[in-house]
Amino acid sequence: MKQTLQVRLSQHLALTPQLQQSIRLLQLSTLELHQEVEQMLASNPLLETEEEFTVSTPELASNAPAESGTEASAGESESGDAPELNAEDFGGTEREDWENGTERDDFDGIRELPSSAGSGSGDEDGERESQESAETTLAEHLAQQLAGLHLSPEDRAAVQVLIESLNEDGYLEDPLEEIAAALAEDAEDREELLDSLRIALRLLQSLEPAGIGAGSLSECLVLQLRALPAAQCGPAQAVAVRICGSHLELLARRDMRRLMNETGADEALLREAQALITRLEPKPGRRFAQGAAAAIVPDVIVRKVGRELRVMLNPEVAPKLRINELYANALRATRGGISNSPLGGQLQEARWFIKNIQQRFDTILRVSQAIVERQRGFFTHGELAMKPLVLREIADELGLHESTISRVTTAKYMATAWGTFELKYFFGSGLSTEAGGEASSTAVRALIKQFVAAEDVKKPLSDSALAGMLEEQGIQCARRTVAKYREGMKIAPANLRKAL
Repeated sequence: MKQTLQVRLSQHLALTPQLQQSIRLLQLSTLELHQEVEQMLASNPLLETEEEFTVSTPELASNAPAESGTEASAGESESGDAPELNAEDFGGTEREDWENGTERDDFDGIRELPSSAGSGSGDEDGERESQESAETTLAEHLAQQLAGLHLSPEDRAAVQVLIESLNEDGYLEDPLEEIAAALAEDAEDREELLDSLRIALRLLQSLEPAGIGAGSLSECLVLQLRALPAAQCGPAQAVAVRICGSHLELLARRDMRRLMNETGADEALLREAQALITRLEPKPGRRFAQGAAAAIVPDVIVRKVGRELRVMLNPEVAPKLRINELYANALRATRGGISNSPLGGQLQEARWFIKNIQQRFDTILRVSQAIVERQRGFFTHGELAMKPLVLREIADELGLHESTISRVTTAKYMATAWGTFELKYFFGSGLSTEAGGEASSTAVRALIKQFVAAEDVKKPLSDSALAGMLEEQGIQCARRTVAKYREGMKIAPANLRKAL
C-alpha cells in the first residue's frame, strides 16, 4: 500500500474555552450567574469581590458605544494591572466572535385568585400577611401552629410526617395507606400507624390555612366551607358544601337546571352558594410559595424622565469582581514570572471570567436599549401600543446572531412603569390590518382581555364574536387564532364564563 502526503485547506469554527464560557454565561439567569460566581470565587484564589463597588450605566440618549480603548484601560494589560469590573466597562467592551457564534388543572369554576375569605379587612393587615407568608414556608407555618398544641410525642410525629408529605399547594397527594406502608413493614405495625395517621390528618386539617391536607379539590373546598361561620353564611353554606362535595362538574359547566334539581335550591340560593364558592382558595398553600416569584430581580431598569427613556443595568445584579492584588503581585515577583508559575493559569482564568461577565452585561444592555427604541409606544401607553418585533430585527440592528439575541432575552427581566417583564415579552408576531400595516400579537391579546373584561357575564362573547370585534378595529384575526390567544391567557371559553 502506497503512502502519500496531501495538503487540504478547510474552514471550521473552533470554540475556545473562553468562547464556550462566554456563551454559557450569556444564557444564565441572574440567580444562576451568581451561583457560577460563587463557585469561581471558591475555586480560584486570584479572584475576589470588591465590596465598595457601584455601577452607573450609559443612558439611552447616549447610545453610541465607547471607544475600543475603554477595555484596554480597564482590562488586562502587559504591565499586569488587575482588571476590575467598573462602570465604564458596561459602556462598550470589545465584542468578540461569540456574539455571532453558533448556538440555543385548575378548576374553571373557581377563580385563580387568592381567597378573600378570612383575610384582614385593612390594607395593612393584607400587606403584613403577604410579607409574613413570603418569609415563611408552608411547613414552617404549620409547625409553628403544631408547637402550640398539647399533643403526645406520637401524635406530634404523625402530624409532622403528613406535613412533610404535602405538596406546594397544600394537598396530601399520597393516600394514608401508602404513607403507612412506606414507614412500616410489619402488617400489625402498619395498621397501628395508619390509625395514628388518620387522627393526625384530622389535626392537620384543623390548622390554618383552611383546606390544608385535603386529598382532592372537592375535599379542600368542603373543608374551607365548613370552617366559615354558619351565622354569616346562612342556608347557602349547606348548598355550597353539597355542590363542592358531589357536583363540581355541574358548576364548571354552569348547568343551573341540573344543580337546582340535585340540590333542591332555588335560583337565588344557588347564586349565594356560588358566591361562597368563588371566595374559596383552591390552592391553600399558594401564598406561601409566593416567595419564589418575589425572588425575580430585574436585570435592566427603564425609567421615563420627561420625554426621555433611560435604560440602565440594575446595580444589584452585577457581580463585584476584581483580581486579588496580593496574589497577582506575588506572582510577578517570582523568578520565572507569571507564565512559569502554577497559578499563572488561574490568573488568566480570572481575567477571562471578569471579561466575559463584562461582555454579558454589555450585550444585555445593548439589546435592552434596542428593544426600548423599537417599543417606545409600550413604555408610554402600555401593551395596547406594542408593535410586532422578531429576534432578527434586533440581531440585524446590533450586528449579532439571532441565537445571541435568544440567549439574552431568556430569563432576563426588565423593570418598567407597567411591571417587570422577561425580555422575550417584547417580541411578538404581527397580524395584518386594514390599513396595510401590522398589529402586534401582544396588543391583540390585550384587546381580547379588554373585551372579555367588559362583556355581559350573562351573555359572554364567543371566539367568533371576539374575532368580529377585532375586525371592527381593523385587525384581521381568525376565530382559531382568537381561541389560541384566549387559552394562552387562561381565559375560559364563553360557556364557562357565563354566570349562573
